[in-house]
Amino acid sequence: MAAEPMGLEGVTHRTLDVNGIKIHVADVVGAGDGSAGTVLFLYGFLELWWSWHHQLRFLSARGFRCLAPDLRGYGDSSAPPSPSSYTALHLAGDVVALLDALSLPRVFVVGQGWGALLAWHLCTFRPDRVRALVNMSVAFMPRNPAVRPLEAFRRLYGDGYYLLRLQEPGAMEAEFARMDTRFIFRRLLTTRDTGAISLSPEWWGPPDQEIPLPPWLSEEYVNGLASKFDETGFAGAMNFYRCLDLNWELMAPWTGAKVTVPTKYIAGEDAMSYNYTGVQEYIHKGGFKADVPGLDEVAVVAGAAHYVHLEKAEEVTEHIYDFIKKF
Repeated sequence: MAAEPMGLEGVTHRTLDVNGIKIHVADVVGAGDGSAGTVLFLYGFLELWWSWHHQLRFLSARGFRCLAPDLRGYGDSSAPPSPSSYTALHLAGDVVALLDALSLPRVFVVGQGWGALLAWHLCTFRPDRVRALVNMSVAFMPRNPAVRPLEAFRRLYGDGYYLLRLQEPGAMEAEFARMDTRFIFRRLLTTRDTGAISLSPEWWGPPDQEIPLPPWLSEEYVNGLASKFDETGFAGAMNFYRCLDLNWELMAPWTGAKVTVPTKYIAGEDAMSYNYTGVQEYIHKGGFKADVPGLDEVAVVAGAAHYVHLEKAEEVTEHIYDFIKKF
């Protein structure tokens, strides 16, 4: 049997038929036998289940059962070909069906990036399934009935913005195919420059450039991601972005809905999502709390960017543990 990525131990792999597709989930139970509760981890763009390896190891050793699925379109889970199969309703449906298949009525949820957005949707649709939430990087984004998301991004950043360039199926995949996959991940994971030109040719720079890895990022991790995405391609991951306007249409019934589950929000101080225009004012001046009445704590992690759960793993894991152990 092949060794687990990142040296993880005690992992049981399950592939479950849920919501019309197959979802692979890593199920980790440590010495504490899971009696403290179950934590569901939802990762972000271009990550995989083992992106949570620090948190899985720490929390499973403290009595929590940890579930880390590959989201639809990723890793060893199904990747439906149609971009319209990646809406918020599909993704939240996958999570609920996964919990049902494992006979788990309520779990703690930890989300990062796109996984945080999915967690916000889950808590909006089915708060009865979530004991408490820890979300990272992407704050709650209330639906604006007056403007579609892509039009809002176009007004702010122009047509060259990466979210807009991602909309045509196959186009960004072709750009990625011209680059070495390991280079893609070294560039994405180490960047501190994630502004309006992200993922453009000028942003990538020379494909033969040497990109040294910081101490928090290992060759094993980068090579593991690259190897898996060489197998699967990037279309499934990119299809999440192709549902932004469709999500806006489907979410109309939840306009003005609040997130009431107990919530902690964590952001890296250098992350793009924390430094968008108006975001810090929203988070710290009352708007966030108004939309998320269950918000108990906000933690801004100094010196960290988007991948805060990797970059400041010990600090972030302590934040998660200190919060969920209260419930």
